[in-house]
Amino acid sequence: MTAAQPRPLLLPDSAGSSPERDPSGGDAAAAWRSLVESPPLYPRIARARNVPVTMSDGTVLRADVMRPADAAGRAVETALPAVLNITPYNKRLITGIDTLLGAPVLGRALRGASRRFDLSNTAFDGITEITRIVDGGAADLLSVNRHLIRSGYVQVIVDARGTGSSNGTWDILGDREQLDSVEIIDWITSQPWCNGRVGMTGISYSAINALQAASKRPDGLHAVFAVEGSVDIVREIFATGGAPSLFIPLWLTAVNALKWFPTLRGVDALTWLRDRAASPATHMFDLAKGFLTGGDTRIYDDPYYDNIDADIEEIDVPTFVYGCWHDIFGGSAPDIYNRLALERGRKQLLVGDGYHGNPGIGFGRPGFPPRLDVLERAWFDRWLRDEDNGIERFGPVTLRSQGGSWTAHGRFPAPHAVPQRLYLSAATSGTARHAAADGTLGGRSDGSSGTFTVRPSLRAVVSRDTTQVLAGVTAVLGGGFTYDNRFAEGAAVSFTTMPASVDTVISGPMNLHLRVVCRAREALWAIMVCDVAPDGTSTVVTNGALLASRRAVDDEKSLFAPNGDYTRPHHPLTEASMLPVPVGEPLTLDIDLLTTEAAISVGHRLRVDVFAADPPRFMPILPDLLRTRARSQDIVIDPENPSFLVVPMLDDPGW
Repeated sequence: MTAAQPRPLLLPDSAGSSPERDPSGGDAAAAWRSLVESPPLYPRIARARNVPVTMSDGTVLRADVMRPADAAGRAVETALPAVLNITPYNKRLITGIDTLLGAPVLGRALRGASRRFDLSNTAFDGITEITRIVDGGAADLLSVNRHLIRSGYVQVIVDARGTGSSNGTWDILGDREQLDSVEIIDWITSQPWCNGRVGMTGISYSAINALQAASKRPDGLHAVFAVEGSVDIVREIFATGGAPSLFIPLWLTAVNALKWFPTLRGVDALTWLRDRAASPATHMFDLAKGFLTGGDTRIYDDPYYDNIDADIEEIDVPTFVYGCWHDIFGGSAPDIYNRLALERGRKQLLVGDGYHGNPGIGFGRPGFPPRLDVLERAWFDRWLRDEDNGIERFGPVTLRSQGGSWTAHGRFPAPHAVPQRLYLSAATSGTARHAAADGTLGGRSDGSSGTFTVRPSLRAVVSRDTTQVLAGVTAVLGGGFTYDNRFAEGAAVSFTTMPASVDTVISGPMNLHLRVVCRAREALWAIMVCDVAPDGTSTVVTNGALLASRRAVDDEKSLFAPNGDYTRPHHPLTEASMLPVPVGEPLTLDIDLLTTEAAISVGHRLRVDVFAADPPRFMPILPDLLRTRARSQDIVIDPENPSFLVVPMLDDPGW
């Protein structure tokens, strides 16, 4: 493509004063898609499996190297840019997905079914949340991007140290694994088939790995396309508010199982087996010790994590970040984008309204952004091939407002969103008779007082929180697992606003300032914020949790509203920062909620649900759980010490 190619479509905003970008990408995106769907430059792919790559400590990692090939299957001799994916999920499995999707008949059938299958607006609409993954382009990013290779790129997939066919001990996102990433890039750039320019891509773990590598600034790395990565793994998934989730033990078990199934062709079986035997279930016993006894310091925020979380500010190559509001890593994508010290365009943010397991759902359809594989191709064409295709003029912030449509901005949160207080009131709203208690949420304190009691319950298992922490799997069940929280609310104390008198948008982080009384030496406070439709359907838009003993706040790392209210309190979550919980005495908590954007339409309401338990999303370690004694907890409505939600809004909905 040349500089004459079309730019993304610009639309006038409502005031006609400045252009607003088209979130679908306009004419430029049509050109990007046409390029991907047109016949590729090379007819075939030459694949070299389990190519040994020796690290500086002598450990041999193994890579699958896929190069464009001529009609006879011979790899072309031209030096080309390379795209690297480092995975712990066993490249045998990753390339197996490609085998299915690349099969002449079956592959076309699977892609066609993903495109056509639609159970929206039925009792089974949750199934569609999963089946559209392929159609949105995510499968090509996860496995082998055949069209990318045949268009003149080399793709390299490497089993991370200690996983798949690679030797060594799995060093979960640790220092040695990060050094491996740099050394793999050095190895790629030294190969005759590489022109010295490397891009990194991947989903989840591979995205984190790419961000870590970019922060080291290796010479050969020129661009990153990171899908569903993490920037603060402790607060996002490992111990949110001090409470771990079921995801971590399930994930660790799965990866440890997968590392025992290599492709043995070209592998030194004895060395491989010796390394696996040295660490047969990496960190599983440490995790069990932490969960059951609290005896492993990594169950808290610990210096161990300082090296895992990428130093985002150090990244100096163009970086495209994708996330979704109900990802297991929550609001990490906007946080990564805002911390990148790059000019807009060289950094891009794309946020969908989905889960970790269905990235790109709906992409490529009218009004949606281009498919993820289309965006990846355009991103690498621009930064690895220097093609002026306009991708840097896309966005740079493109997101789906929950309850609304796709929009494109210059910044996130929306710069005109004003943090406002919505006070919790003892007055009955009349909208949540199904809840354990029904209170009111409003823009002014009404002077009411009272005490609401909330008890631990398993009802929150049937909630969007469960679907979030299980990466979207339970979305297939629909109902309470996706868009209707009323069953879970049977165990919650709910506070609900009046209907909105005008459309408004919530944009940014929220904080619940809550006055409580704990009836035991520990208490879990789990929060869901919901958009309530006129028919009563209550849809979770964000969530958060806090153990009472983790209530300490570090002001230097917190965010504040102009009036001094916390908008994002930073809880240290270290073992040293734990505070005693006074039994039967009032205390005040500030509970941070995941960053989000949601459109609240006229006639809709905002609701805060307060729970005393929210498994499997939040599962305190056994010592903390025992200290709760499964006792009830009280929310105290006191006009002298008001409780309120700090929520950033673009308009005044009349609450």
